[in-house]
This record gives sequence, C-alpha cells and structure tokens, in this order.
Amino acid sequence: MPKKTKLKMKNKKSADQKAKNEKAVKVLNKVEQPIKEKKIKAPRSFQTLKGMKDILASENKYWEYVKTKAKNFALNYGYEAIETPILEETALFNRAVGNETDIVSKEMFSFVDQGEENVCLRPEATASVVRSYVQHGMLNLPQPVKFFYFGPMFRYDRPQAGRLRMFHQIGLEAIGEESPIMDAEIIFFVYNFLKDLGLKTVIEINSIGCPKCREAYKTKLVNYYRDRKSGLCEDCQKRLVKNPLRLLDCKEEGCQTYKEDAPQIVDWLCDECKNHFVGVLEYLDESGVTYNLNPRLVRGLDYYTKTVFEFFSDNADGVEGRQDALGGGGRYDGLVEYLGGRPTPACGMALGLERIILKLKENNIEIPALRKPDIFLAQLGEQARKKSFILIEELRKSGFYVVHSCSKKGLKKQLEMANKDGVKYTLILGQKEVIDGTIIVREMEGGAQEIVDFNKTVQEMRKKIILQ
Repeated sequence: MPKKTKLKMKNKKSADQKAKNEKAVKVLNKVEQPIKEKKIKAPRSFQTLKGMKDILASENKYWEYVKTKAKNFALNYGYEAIETPILEETALFNRAVGNETDIVSKEMFSFVDQGEENVCLRPEATASVVRSYVQHGMLNLPQPVKFFYFGPMFRYDRPQAGRLRMFHQIGLEAIGEESPIMDAEIIFFVYNFLKDLGLKTVIEINSIGCPKCREAYKTKLVNYYRDRKSGLCEDCQKRLVKNPLRLLDCKEEGCQTYKEDAPQIVDWLCDECKNHFVGVLEYLDESGVTYNLNPRLVRGLDYYTKTVFEFFSDNADGVEGRQDALGGGGRYDGLVEYLGGRPTPACGMALGLERIILKLKENNIEIPALRKPDIFLAQLGEQARKKSFILIEELRKSGFYVVHSCSKKGLKKQLEMANKDGVKYTLILGQKEVIDGTIIVREMEGGAQEIVDFNKTVQEMRKKIILQ
C-alpha cells in the first residue's frame, strides 16, 4: 500500500478516536453535573362542598338529644321507624312534588348514573315513604300506617344559617286515615315536642282545599294578579301561568305587597274541605294548642290538599331576615294514588334538625350531658393490654359503660383521662396483677384503692355502681 494511503487511513482513525473521546467527555461532564431537584407540590387540602357541613364531636350532644327525644315522642304516639334510600328516581319527585315547584325546577341534585338512569339525591322524604308504602303493599296492613324517620335531604339552594344544601329532617307520615283528628295529632305532636325542648313556637295553619274547589279559587287568584303582573318578579310572572298558588309564597318584597288584598282560599272551600278544616281546629282548641289562622299560607309542594301548617320559632329578639321556620306539613290525600296506589288519605310533617339546634343555641337552652362512662380501665404492660380486652367485653355485656386507652402507656396519663371523663372508678391492671390474678379498683374522688380477684371484677363493680 502506498505511504500516502496509509497516512490518510491513520489520520482518519485518529479523527474517529478524537470524536469518540470528545463524546465520552461530554457524557462524563453531564453525569458530574448536579441533579436538579424537582419541586414537589404540597398536597392539596380539601374542604367540604359549599352548603355541606361536618357534624363534629362537639356538636354531637345536640344531635343525639334532639333525635332521642323525637324518637321517644314518636314511639309514644304509635309511630314506627322507616328508612328509605337517599338516592331515588328523579321521576318520583317530578311526579310527586311537581315539575313547576322550585324544588324540582331549581334545587334538585339530579344526574344520569353509569346505568343511564336519571336519579337524584332526595330533596324531601314524603314521596319516598309513599313510594315504599305502595311498593311493599302496605295498604293491606291495618290502617293508618304511621312512620317516623331521620335523615339527610339535599337541595341546591343559597346556603345560609339553618339552611344548607345537605340538611337533616325529622319527619312523621300517617297514611290511611282521613279524619281531621290525624291532622290535629301531628300538629299536637310537634307543639309538645318543641315545647319539651324549651322552644316557644308559633303555629300557622290554613286549608288549601281539594283539587275540585281549588280550581275556582285559582281562577280568582290569577285574575287578581294579572292586573298587577308588571309589578311581579320574574318567577311570579311564570307562576301566574304555571303554578298560581305559589304566588302567595313569594318572599320578594315587591310581590309581598300584593298578598294582603289577594283573595282568600277559605272563601272558596267546598263543604267537605270546610268541615274537615273546622274539625282540625276544634281538636286543636280542645287540646289547648294555640295557633294563628293564615289564609295566605301555602306549601311549596304540589301534593298538598286541605290542611297545611308551618311551625315558627317565636323570634323574641326581632332580628329580621333569619330563617325562623322550623318545619311544616299538611295533608296529601291524592299522593298515594298518584304514585300507583289506590285512593288513600294521608298526612305528614317534617322539621329541620339544623334549625332546631340553631334555636336551642340562640336561646341558651342547656342540653343534658350524654351518659358519662362508669369505669375507666387502665392497663400497664403488654400482657395487661391483651387481658384487658376480655374484661372490657364482660363489663360491657353486664351494662357498664367502659372507656380505656391502649395507646397511653403511663398510669399518670391514663388517670388524667379518667378524671377528664368523670368516671367514679378506675380499674388498674398491671404486670403484677396479671401474674397474681387480681385487679386494683380505685375510687377516683377520694383516691381509695382495693385489690380484688380479677375473675370477680364484674360482681364487685355491680356492688359499687347502680346502672341506669
């Protein structure tokens, strides 16, 4: 090979090697560069949705107190518990409550689920209870069938004090009785229940008649408001055509001015509706229940017939703009048939738990403390902790309210917890007691202690504590 060719090849190899070396240096330089730390975003903090609220431990005593008292009242009046699903077909409320009501047209949480069904979170419970009554053939039971319930309802409304988008109701439904005594019983129930809670209550009552006599009144009402249409709010101008009775329920100031001179439905009641209403009032008078006749009271649901009523807190401090209505109800004689059953009279009511609790606080009404624990069980050491579970269950089965804290290791900390819980006696189980088969009983007020046989702990505590 010529020398010149050899030189070219040599130069080419040198150039290739140089390129490789430069590439290697670049790689090394890249590796040696400090790695930039990625900024880790702080975890997002979540909040409750607008109009929703947590019920914390500090609030629990109010909820338990009101619910327990309501349950005892309901049972004494012959009502039985019922619980219906929170999720129902949207069509149920469209049909029962009415397409033109604010609840259905503006406030329902309605959506299409994964199965392509149109469902909603229940905005009220009467339609659900009636659906259950029809679905399960309760018309074959002795009538009336009487229910009470507690539970959350959902309406997309502007949140304010006592009115949230998720709120809770106590309700009564009596299905299968047409006598006015049933209307009076439900009003009497609420009157005494709220009185027992310490709340002063104003009851407003009216009759909105039946579909037959109501038609003539609607015509009169529409004629009255048609001459004043220009002064009505946008919603009421629609109600004038679609749902005239709701004109009387508008809260807008401009519309309120027309209510005073509006025709009264009591002047248009048929004999049956008039006699029924008079019967309700006579029962209330006989029972000593005070009430106000409100000829312009209507309810925001289409299923009501004849008697309607609302319960208001007696707002002695005169603060305006607050939601002082605690609840309401009425008769709904056509709803069972409307939802697929046979013609069946019915009556019911619902109270807002949040509003009742708000009033209890505003009126500084003291709530009895929940039951205090009877015994605190303090344990020291692993063997004592294992053995304590058996003793806790035995005491619980015997009717004692026992508290403990397995996470606290020191006796001092556990005795502090016992004092905070207000228990009369603390049982102390340590390693020595496990070996000896004994347990220490400490009287918390005076600090006196005695050692008893572990197997006789329940018997010894029965001697010392009288169970409620």
